Amino acid sequence: MKIAIVKLSAIGDIVNAMVVLQFIKKNNPKIKIDWVVEKAYEELLSNNPSINKVHTVNFKLAKQKKSLLVFFKEIKKIRQFGKFDLVIDMQGLIKSAFVSRIISSNETFGFHRSSSRESISSIFYSRKFKMDYKENIILRNLSLVANSLDFIFKKNEIQNKEPFLYPSKKYIASGFSKSMKNIILIPGASHPSKCYPIEGYVKVIKKIDANFIIIWGNDSEKLIAENIKKLYPSVNISKKISLDELISLIKQSDLIIGSDTGPSHISWGLNVPSIILFGCTPGYRNTYETKLNKIINSDSIVNPLKINKNDYSISKINANEIVKIAALILSNSK
Repeated sequence: MKIAIVKLSAIGDIVNAMVVLQFIKKNNPKIKIDWVVEKAYEELLSNNPSINKVHTVNFKLAKQKKSLLVFFKEIKKIRQFGKFDLVIDMQGLIKSAFVSRIISSNETFGFHRSSSRESISSIFYSRKFKMDYKENIILRNLSLVANSLDFIFKKNEIQNKEPFLYPSKKYIASGFSKSMKNIILIPGASHPSKCYPIEGYVKVIKKIDANFIIIWGNDSEKLIAENIKKLYPSVNISKKISLDELISLIKQSDLIIGSDTGPSHISWGLNVPSIILFGCTPGYRNTYETKLNKIINSDSIVNPLKINKNDYSISKINANEIVKIAALILSNSK
């Protein structure tokens, strides 16, 4: 049996979806799994032994150029991916559902219209699965796939998952310590209200005896890193690194502390200890807490269907709470 999973973007969403691979293979090792993803995120899936082939699309380029020609070139490319016995759309968007329909020769499976962010996507599926959109995303992903392939899983299996991200080589970061615990800070996010305050990070840094490295992905995030360094000069700022290098760096680290953003979720996929801070986004939904991976929520009541970008409640998270959890994690990892 040959199946395709369609999960186009973005980093955190793809990581939260990739856990299904080991469950599929555990249930039926003979299934061949292809994955369709946006070109920018290909490195997340590279080298994964459970994946037969990664197919890339570049709808982002078509959107950036506002070009129908580029869009239709992508559609033509998609038609060459081959045909599959079953296509599972884990994205639930119109564009991902459209891709699923194009490459399916038999069945397309996706979320019911009442369970999707874009309800019209469900018209492209031959079979539909209903589960509340507000439910934990990891459980939603696994439940969708388990239902489509007719297998059962237990929640404790998620706690005991195997790491599933594979860098192509070991990345040696400047500023990485051989004698101290290395903590990666990820202060940036897709919008400001998801970011923990600079002063909060500095309080955390001052209270933990460790080597800190800040990573960034764009100019605004680099500015945040530089402002933290101004207040605490001994921190290290990473150079801009590739997705593959990021996976390698996080894999070598002792702890990740960051916002609800893609790079923070990579730690979950690697079974690397982490503390993810949630304010305007729902921690109970956007990740799965384990013995290694902890979350801290603000007091805000969050509606997953309508994120309030003016909710800056993350700033009210007490730095001492972060320090307390970090100290416990680091002491247990000795």
